[in-house]
Parts: sequence; C-alpha cells; structure tokens
Amino acid sequence: MTIRVVVWGENVHEQENEVVRKIYPEGMHTTIAKGLDEDPVIEVSTATLQEPEHGLTEKRLAETDVLIWWGHKAHGEVSDAVVERVAKRVWEGMGLIVLHSGHFSKIFKRLMGTPCSLKWREAGELERVWVINRNHQIAQGLSDYFEIEQTEMYGEPFTVPEPQETVFVTWYEGGEVFRSGLTWQRGGGKIFYFSPGHETYPIYYNADVKQVLKNAAKWAYNPAPAWVGIEKAPNTPADQAPNGPLTIKGETLHKRGEEGFH
Repeated sequence: MTIRVVVWGENVHEQENEVVRKIYPEGMHTTIAKGLDEDPVIEVSTATLQEPEHGLTEKRLAETDVLIWWGHKAHGEVSDAVVERVAKRVWEGMGLIVLHSGHFSKIFKRLMGTPCSLKWREAGELERVWVINRNHQIAQGLSDYFEIEQTEMYGEPFTVPEPQETVFVTWYEGGEVFRSGLTWQRGGGKIFYFSPGHETYPIYYNADVKQVLKNAAKWAYNPAPAWVGIEKAPNTPADQAPNGPLTIKGETLHKRGEEGFH
C-alpha cells in the first residue's frame, strides 16, 4: 500500500519573515513533507500558493489520497475555484488534514459551514497535548501526553461543528484549554484538524508532532474508488424506477429530459 500525500503550504511567511525563514529555510511545507517521508508507506510531494492553480490541478488532486493544508496570512488569496475543486475531492473520498491557522482557511470553513473562530495569544508558552482517545489510529505511538516547549495559544470556544471524535485536548501555560485534534466525515472523505504548528516556533521538527501527522495520513486514507458524481443531483425517470416503469400521476414541474433546479 502506498498513500499519496500532498503537503500544501502557503509559503508566504518563509519569504517575508526572517524568524520563520531561519526555522524553516526550505519552507514549512518541505519540513512537514520530510517528516512524513520517514514513513515508507507514504509517498509525499508539495504544492504552494504561488504555483499555477496553487499546485492543485484537477489531475493532481485526482492522484492525491490525502491533502495536508497549512495556511495563515493569505487565506483570501486562495482561488475560490481551487477551493471548490478541493471540496469536491474530499466529498469523493480524498482525506484532508488541516493544520494550525488553516482553521480559518477557505476550504476548512467551506467544509465545516461555521465561523471556525477561536481565541489566540502569541506568547511562546508551553503546550501540553493530552491524548484522550488512546485507541485511535491517530494517537498510536504516543504517551498519555506530549509537550511543545513554545507555542501560540489557541483557546475555546472553537466554533466548529461537533466533531465525530476528539483525539487531543491541549492545556496551555496561561491556563486555557483547546480541542486540538478533531475529526469529521464529509461525503466519502475524512477530515482531521490539528492545531499545533505556529510558524515562529520549530514545532514541525517535534517527534510527537511528526508521529501524529504520519498516523493522520494513514487514518485519512480511503482505499475505495472515488465517489464520482457525489455532488450531482440526477433525475431518475419514472420508466427507470427500481420497481418501474411507473405511471406518472398528477402534474409535474419539469418536462421530460429537463435538467431541473439545483
């Protein structure tokens, strides 16, 4: 089994901010990809905002099993057409892992249908990530908790839909708590949100964080064929009903063969 993963990175802070550039000289997307590449099951590549179609052409997405998304400063620069293209692939069965400030990305908000807002503070405080679902595939290989020495605080309330599963809950040095690892299902696709990853700290070099992302890629992988046409609303004519052909009774809104309203 090979899981084809694309790590999508905004790649803006690395170009504009010297602190971020020193921590991630090859770009955050490359560092994340290198961590995933440690697992022989994962075949990883990268894409960035600056590439044509943000590196996410229809062909590329059709050949992607799991997409990992990191964004922060340039959410508004992401093409709406690409967002809809990614959403369609998730509905069809592609896995999606959204990292850190990706909670405010167009694609995450599109799939959640909520504000996805939260509280935050950038103070370099300690983060303790508690594993509250020990048997979950994403938590395999971890202890009861792991710590990140310096991080940005994300605090509740986190205005997302009730998750299917809560895998991690974080405590911060300042006292706040946050649901830092959550899962959902949208159509055929699995979604995992994981909050650690602020760009001014070397979080994606952390061994436990890398383990979470490897586990999450395997969890989000869906080996089933793409659910092609999931977004369509086809008409089933009366003469093609399972117990048909049926006799049409009463008046109809649509003429035979008419596409209908969507």
